[in-house]
Amino acid sequence: MARVRYGARTEAEIGAARAASSRLPDIWSTGVVAVWESDPDAVAAVLPPPLKPTGRPLVRVNISKVDLPGYPLGAGSFAVAAAHDGVEGWYPLVMPMTHERALIGGREVFGEPKKLGEVTVERDGLVVRAALARHGIEFVEVRGAVSGALPLPEPTQKTDFYFKFLPAVDGSGFDADPVLVHCVRNEKVRKLERITGDVVLRESMYDPVADLPVRELVGITLGEKTTDQKGRVVERVGGQALLPYIHQRYDDPQQILDGPPEGSV
Repeated sequence: MARVRYGARTEAEIGAARAASSRLPDIWSTGVVAVWESDPDAVAAVLPPPLKPTGRPLVRVNISKVDLPGYPLGAGSFAVAAAHDGVEGWYPLVMPMTHERALIGGREVFGEPKKLGEVTVERDGLVVRAALARHGIEFVEVRGAVSGALPLPEPTQKTDFYFKFLPAVDGSGFDADPVLVHCVRNEKVRKLERITGDVVLRESMYDPVADLPVRELVGITLGEKTTDQKGRVVERVGGQALLPYIHQRYDDPQQILDGPPEGSV
């Protein structure tokens, strides 16, 4: 009988896949990062417990093109500064990706709020433009011009916070209490330039980032970097505390709160 491709993989095949993933070379991305101070009440309002605001109401958008072997990837992150148990980091609200492969791994393994979207990173001489778009709406645009080189930072660690969960099959909440994940990234930078420009936030019912306005621009950079990441579950979170924020993950939260229609597949 010919091999049934949906059948079980052998232990050797599973082991080979694990070994291949552990030997990945450094993957470099070229991207624009913009950071600004926003409304402190707005930043606090989007943080599910037990996350808390930091001393500054910072917002960060990262818009990158990634040199993945075989195909380029557009990747974005729109995050707010947050703290948990003495650790300061970032809580992403939306992470547009241009390919399903990057989407699935991040959402199912780490609980990242990834969604399919369009990512633009363009440079024409000194002029730079980067944008995130979904449903035909370019909800973030960063534009400006290179105004000089910056010294390369030392390799550093950065932490992102994610909530990993599964909605309950009956629409009543979650199948089990969600978990809070600390995802630590080791970042190396090989080129960094200062951008003089601005950030434009556009209204979108799907990605309402315009609620976190630019009050004071901290800075914009264009850089080339590589990162690796490791996540760990730090605690379980009460489902009722997280449920009011579940709409952050979905374009149509009613879809999961209603439960599946009778007879659906």
